[in-house]
Amino acid sequence: MSTNDIGLKIKDSKLLVEKLNSLLANYEIYYQNLRNFHWNVTGPQFFELHAKFEELYNEANLGIDETAERILTLGARPFSSFDEYIHNAEIKEAKLVEDGKQMVEIIRDNLNTLLKLERVALETAAEQGDEGTVALMSEYITSKEKTVWMLSAYLK
Repeated sequence: MSTNDIGLKIKDSKLLVEKLNSLLANYEIYYQNLRNFHWNVTGPQFFELHAKFEELYNEANLGIDETAERILTLGARPFSSFDEYIHNAEIKEAKLVEDGKQMVEIIRDNLNTLLKLERVALETAAEQGDEGTVALMSEYITSKEKTVWMLSAYLK
């Protein structure tokens, strides 16, 4: 069989799956950074940042699930272990960060990394005529760009 269950060429989908698994690994580390910050934020902005980090990790959790399910839809296996995430992610674990402003800066930078990866996945999907992945990445990009703008405004 030269096509997967949704009619896309398996050979072409392999490159896209690599891009999506890279995105998935980075999403997982980003998610854990958000959980870390949600649990450990202190100071005058506690209530504001605690709630914002929870909102962002809930959104990230949905993105993780949709990305993994898209990989499955393409007929491949999504990364699913911490070892795979850590070894395939550009985003690094944020450890022992105590300053709320630094947390926001890290989250903004993490989002910019995800945006870069989503744009690559979108371009790869478009080249292969994979409209489902294009639509998913487009939705993610639009949402993250707005969040980056808001976090940047917060930091000024």
